Amino acid sequence: MEDSQFDVIIVGAGVMGSATAYYAAKRGLRTLLLEQYDFLHHCGSSHGESRTIRVSYIQKHYYRLVMESYNLWQELEAQVGYQVYFKAQHFDMGPSHDPTIRSVVDYCQTHAIPFQLLRRGQVAEKFGGRIDIPEDWVGISNEYGGIIKPTKAVAMFQTLAYKNGAVLMDNAKVVDIKKNRECEGVEVVTASGKRFRGKKCVVTVGAWAQRLVKTVSGVELPIVPLEAHVCYWRIKEGQQGKFAIGTGFPTFASFGNTYIYGTPTLEFPGLIKVGVHGGKQCNPDKRSWGPAVMMEALKKWVEERLSGMVDSSEPVIKQSCMYSMTPDEDFVIDFLGGEFGKDVVIGGGFSGHGFKMAPVIGRILTELAADGEAKGVDLKYFRIGRFRVTSKI
Repeated sequence: MEDSQFDVIIVGAGVMGSATAYYAAKRGLRTLLLEQYDFLHHCGSSHGESRTIRVSYIQKHYYRLVMESYNLWQELEAQVGYQVYFKAQHFDMGPSHDPTIRSVVDYCQTHAIPFQLLRRGQVAEKFGGRIDIPEDWVGISNEYGGIIKPTKAVAMFQTLAYKNGAVLMDNAKVVDIKKNRECEGVEVVTASGKRFRGKKCVVTVGAWAQRLVKTVSGVELPIVPLEAHVCYWRIKEGQQGKFAIGTGFPTFASFGNTYIYGTPTLEFPGLIKVGVHGGKQCNPDKRSWGPAVMMEALKKWVEERLSGMVDSSEPVIKQSCMYSMTPDEDFVIDFLGGEFGKDVVIGGGFSGHGFKMAPVIGRILTELAADGEAKGVDLKYFRIGRFRVTSKI
């Protein structure tokens, strides 16, 4: 394998890299997918049991990406033979004067997404008393919600990539990417000293993006690793069935002083996932693995918003993962530039909300590497140039 030549080398086998490997291999490109840890590890941002998929955003440029992803998830799971996407309604809530709530309403109106704007009594009626909001809050309900199973999704992309001819290699940490001086393309170097040549390289290393990109090019991307926590709470006796997926209970987001999100019961019977969007800055190689942030605010929210049906004294499961945050929480999808020109493509900064769009991001990154441009998407919101970055090149 050493010194092998590939059309595209993908560094990082989380959901974005694995999706890219699938789309590249599907196009007939000689594809290599490299991962620094075991495949399906729990050290990054792509593991776990559930991610929300929702269409309601405040940034209008995500609409087409999410809508295409809904279709792609269903096409992909049909190919692999098991379910990855589970349908649900979605419910946004918050103070009626909150600008985020107003932006969600505007977003739905702009894109002709059918929605219901609900007051407290209407929310209680719609969800059978399971959700209670204050009198000065409103809720926005639409049919475009759901859950993606993340570990299954990554395994799905890797399986389909392999079936289409991709070479997959884990425990292969990339320490450098160099311009190939002898011919076109790049040379990718691993910690064990193996070298792989590729016409193009796609970097999707999540929380390690800032470090690797700086090593390779001197460009310091403002992608900050955060340690976040997912919390599962025990539903009280006799209430468990009310929060299960398929019962009309939605995926949800709650705005205001603290951004809180959650999903119906699916992965752990009798438990519901409710967490805080955000976390503490960390070194991805030296994480604290706890404690969770804003726990008191989260406990109060669980007690009050879920109508006392969920034990809010303490979550029974806490799982750690990482966000890769940009200052504006938009993604980074761009060519690295400099001496690499269009030979190295960066996909990163997915900021705790990108997983749902993995199929379309994989397609876009593949097209950028193979064609030098991506179809049907305006990448101006995701360019590196929107940040003030410096480079040694």
